[in-house]
Amino acid sequence: MHHYKSLIIKLFIFVFLLNVNSYSQTVTKLNLSSGWQFRESGKSEWLTANVPGTVHTDLLQNRIIGDPFFGSYETSLQWIEQSDWEYQMVFNLSEEIFSQQNIELNFEGLDTYARVYLNDSLIIDANNMFRIWSAECKSKLKKENNKLFIIFSSAVKITDSIASVSPLSLPGGNSVYARKAPYHFGWDWGPRFVTCGIWRPVYISAWSDLRIEDVAFRQTSISPEKAEVNVYYFLNCYKRDLYTISVRDISNTITYGEKTDSMFEGYNLDAFDINLYNPRLWWTKELGSPELYSFRFEVKKGKNVIDEKIFNIGIRKIELIREKDSIGESFYFKLNGIPLFIKGANYIPQDNFLSRVTKEKYKSLIENCNRSNINMLRVWGGGVYEDDEFYSQCDVNGILVWQDFMFACAMYPGDGKFLENVRKEAFQNVSRLKNHPCIALWCGNNEIEEGWNNWGWQKQFGYSKKDSSKIWNDYEMIFKKILPEVVGSVSQHQNYISTSPKIGWGHPESLREGDSHYWGVWWGNEPFDTYKKKVPRFMSEYGFQGFPDFKTIESFTLPEDRSLYSDALKTHQKHPAGYETIRKYMEREYTVPDNAEEYVYISQLLQAYGIQTAIESHRRSKPYCMGTLYWQLNDCWPVVSWSGIDYYGRWKAMQYFVKDAYKDILVSPITENDSVKIFIVSDRRYPASGNLKVSLKNFYGKVISENNINITFKEFSSGIYFSDAKANLLNGLNANEVVLTAKLELPEGVEYINNLYFSLPKELKLPESPEVIFDLKKEGNYIKAIISSDKLVKNLFIYSDEDLELSNNYFDLIPGEGEYIYIKTDLETGELMKKIKYKYLNK
Repeated sequence: MHHYKSLIIKLFIFVFLLNVNSYSQTVTKLNLSSGWQFRESGKSEWLTANVPGTVHTDLLQNRIIGDPFFGSYETSLQWIEQSDWEYQMVFNLSEEIFSQQNIELNFEGLDTYARVYLNDSLIIDANNMFRIWSAECKSKLKKENNKLFIIFSSAVKITDSIASVSPLSLPGGNSVYARKAPYHFGWDWGPRFVTCGIWRPVYISAWSDLRIEDVAFRQTSISPEKAEVNVYYFLNCYKRDLYTISVRDISNTITYGEKTDSMFEGYNLDAFDINLYNPRLWWTKELGSPELYSFRFEVKKGKNVIDEKIFNIGIRKIELIREKDSIGESFYFKLNGIPLFIKGANYIPQDNFLSRVTKEKYKSLIENCNRSNINMLRVWGGGVYEDDEFYSQCDVNGILVWQDFMFACAMYPGDGKFLENVRKEAFQNVSRLKNHPCIALWCGNNEIEEGWNNWGWQKQFGYSKKDSSKIWNDYEMIFKKILPEVVGSVSQHQNYISTSPKIGWGHPESLREGDSHYWGVWWGNEPFDTYKKKVPRFMSEYGFQGFPDFKTIESFTLPEDRSLYSDALKTHQKHPAGYETIRKYMEREYTVPDNAEEYVYISQLLQAYGIQTAIESHRRSKPYCMGTLYWQLNDCWPVVSWSGIDYYGRWKAMQYFVKDAYKDILVSPITENDSVKIFIVSDRRYPASGNLKVSLKNFYGKVISENNINITFKEFSSGIYFSDAKANLLNGLNANEVVLTAKLELPEGVEYINNLYFSLPKELKLPESPEVIFDLKKEGNYIKAIISSDKLVKNLFIYSDEDLELSNNYFDLIPGEGEYIYIKTDLETGELMKKIKYKYLNK
């Protein structure tokens, strides 16, 4: 206990922590987001600036540049990164603030190299966009006409300068010297816009008596009867006095714990225990409800409230289980003692210009994850530590977060100044996120050990043995010493791994132990069926590209640029072999269309089929495999990429397939060694029984065979519940003219359905021009559409000139069986029917 308190006090004194996962009622704040101007250094004219914001969006607002995302405009805007930029504003102080004993200026985000002057005095010299920057400034303030002036130096020029005097070149380019979002320098799904600016809120905070610096809720034990929580608090006192500290519910009707104590002048760290009887646990959605307790942490002097903060806390225990076994080593998560199969995605920042990501956008994306049955997001290490709103939405929606530190696909310097910068960055962000129940794991980096061991960096950069030893020692200092020390000392979430994946995908061991990034499909040009064989213990990356919705393509192109190989469209495909790879796979599976709009549609089906194949393979293999995180959930701009949801929030075909494949019960029919097998995979907490209906039909609705099997399956299980020889099932029929439908019907009326075809899509003899019948009925804010056909309709895509939110899309219509979907709209049925369009794979 003494060691922990000593370490935390040192860290807090060393790094001022502003916990933005809460709000303070009594500390007086002055928002400094308005009245800003900016200019390029050396220019005389000042222009209006938005704060939070970036220089690119400020230039766009002032019509100095056009939309950076439009056409091939990206390449003409690279001059911005070569310039220094200046920002200024003037503010006045009220008597309430000016009279306080302590006044601080707080920047929650400065991107990246920024010198901040207050009334001509340098008060902050920032060099890390991931850190909070604060300065005590009372002695430099006036009541009126206080001038803030900031010089943002070119990150490119500074890192080039550092690299020029470095004895070794490092993999990843000169950007590795900057603690700045790596994706800003470009990625294989994103543009290069090396931004600068005040990208998160800025404000004055003032106080005189005492301020709450931080509170940590550490769960020491959990049982059905009681949860014991240790409440650590860190207070900053202006003068010694007697205070009462309490933890209450949000309505002040329940006092969970209270303590009266004398506080010394300066920093004070102490703790007390609270008990929650018959605790409501925090669960992911498929296991229960993500219950949250709203705690009011309050400090009083006498009867007066001096300061208070609100915290939303989830009571849960999350464990990463890595145990040696007869195969290798496990890698799975336990939530409240229950092994949890992870169904998730990799998340990247939602915009290249981060200040444009609003609370509404965070809420919308996480709600989309909920609709998709996702229970974990991996915040990838080439982006940013996300805004608190992101984690709060995950808390509320029962979605776990695998949190990378911001290091990806590169080696990093190991000098003392850089390491100290990293330590402060890690401490601030782990501290900021420590009370969020969604945080399941901290991971040191993305793919750096794999890169060092498998990507030939030593040969590429001509490293000697001594060079390699130096670079690797620097690596171990960051990822095997500094970061785990910070996580272990600050966070109640002790789960930490140094890198992801543990072993590269070219090695057989990668499938037997740890987590795996399998890129044999896509990078290795292996067929989708490889996913059925290459199943690891936990798949934390894999993916395939697809074009975005054609409306999205229209948003960044002129009509004449909407051909596949226009400069505009090629600018929005960042993978060097992306077009070629998509076409190669498309030729294997589908008939390649000439029309651009049809090509976009087929590319989405291709992507969806590939990811569905992978997910079902991973789920069938539980408990050997206990998790699947596809690459990637979302985009940072309109682009041809691996995402399931494009920049504008439009679902590709893949996202609908993911939604089905991630349901709590999966019906998965496959062909294997000339046999047809049907797996039932359950993530439910209890056994279930139902009727498994297996039917074989031709494409015109004729029933060839039908089996009804009463089955019972265990909780958290995967098993085969139907098996027959393929030849016996087909009984001489042409494989390209029939479809097998597996339908699991449960007593409560829920159905789980999946179809199996015996030929590639391009080989299927699909009926031509099938008629699709829509029967629409208004149900509140939704319209229920019952859709049917007397012939097989393959991959029916329903769309409109206006965006529609559909419960399902790109599905097959089996003849004689209607499909119903819900469409969220304010329109009446007649109006909607006039707007609906559709296409399908049939000719």
